[in-house]
This record gives sequence, C-alpha cells and structure tokens, in this order.
Amino acid sequence: MKALISAALLLLSQYSFAQQNLNGAWKLAPANGEPQTVRIIEDNYFMQTHFDEKGKQFISTHGGKLETSGSGLKETIEFHTADKEKVGTVNDCSYKLDNNQLVITCNGEATTWQRVDEGKAPLAGAWRITARENGGSMVPMRPGPRKTLKILSGTRFQWAAINTETKEFFGTGGGTYTFENGKYTENITFFSRDNSRVGASLAFDGKVDGKQWHHSGKSSKGDPISEIWSRIE
Repeated sequence: MKALISAALLLLSQYSFAQQNLNGAWKLAPANGEPQTVRIIEDNYFMQTHFDEKGKQFISTHGGKLETSGSGLKETIEFHTADKEKVGTVNDCSYKLDNNQLVITCNGEATTWQRVDEGKAPLAGAWRITARENGGSMVPMRPGPRKTLKILSGTRFQWAAINTETKEFFGTGGGTYTFENGKYTENITFFSRDNSRVGASLAFDGKVDGKQWHHSGKSSKGDPISEIWSRIE
C-alpha cells in the first residue's frame, strides 16, 4: 500500500511540475531570425506577439486566460489585433512539453516553441494596474472590462491596454527587462503605438510588496509616473 501511495505521489508531483513548467517565455521555432514570435505564460495568463525587431515593425498580438488539464490547454481570448471578433472565444488545444520544447496543437495545427526562460524572478507573473498617482495622491482604479495588464517572465515583459467588453485594443509594448537593487529597466523590442521607440531603454524605481508592485519613473513620452500594479488572481 505504501508503495502505491508513493507512486501516486510521484506521479502527482511530476504532473504538477509539468503544469508549472509552462510558465516563462517561449519563442516560436526556429528561434533565430526576423520576424519573430514570442509567447509569455504566467499566472494562468498568456500574451503572444509577432514582430520584427530589426525592422522596428509591430505586426500582431493576442492573449488571454489560459488553463491546463492533463495534456489539454484552453485559451480564452481577451484581445486580438488581427481579428477582434475572436475576443471572448475559446481555443481548445493540446500540448506536449519535452524539456525546453513545447508543442501546442490547436485545430489540427501544431506550433513548436523553444524555451527562452523558466519564468523564475521576483516580478515574474501577470499584473494589472490598480492605482496611479494624480495630483500628489495615489488614486485607485476601479476594476472593469477596460484594463491595462503587464506580464513578465524571467527576462521578458509585455503590457497591453484592452477592453474585453467592447473588444477594443489600445496599445501594447514589450521586450526584455532587468530588475536589480530596486531598479527596473525595460529594453523595448516592439511598440504598437510608435515603432521609433524600439531599441530604447527605460529605467524605473521598483519595489515588490506582497502582491503589489510599486513602479515609478518616466513614461516613454518622458512624463513622470507613479503606479501600483497588483498580481492577477
């Protein structure tokens, strides 16, 4: 009996590890060359973007909630720049994870992804902006269908401003980041609103306090900002 229990616990442990191991950043294989496609998975959420970094061209992005069960994977789309009518739809897919290679099959079409990182970092996760400084005071933002989200793996980030009710998309940007000694730095590899910003670096002060991330500095336009982001649950 003890042997059976131990075997069951081992299988459960392996299953849980496989589920958690989807977290992180992935590149659509082949991983070299331009344009490229990057997908970030964290906290049961994903964002996927197709862009040409060298040509400074944003092409498309989509994302939403993600659930896994066994080898099944379900995506509930919350934004989609190529076809906004896909917002609210569900993709029932399957996946296979083999070391640093992830194969996702949807509607009979398989895509192969190479791991970029494992999503292990203090800021790794999915965040939603919940307060912004205005007139010297931090003003809470009411939760609703219009929201700004940011997802971070161990090395990559992406933000998206969306409205899940009207299916509107307001903008996105992303790239690589570092977070050391309270200093958060973004290196932009795509920006839907202004392709000329690609290649720029933005530095902010950052502090994680429980499930909140305090973020201050200057925006891409040079305006001072002070924000609070909360983990999506």
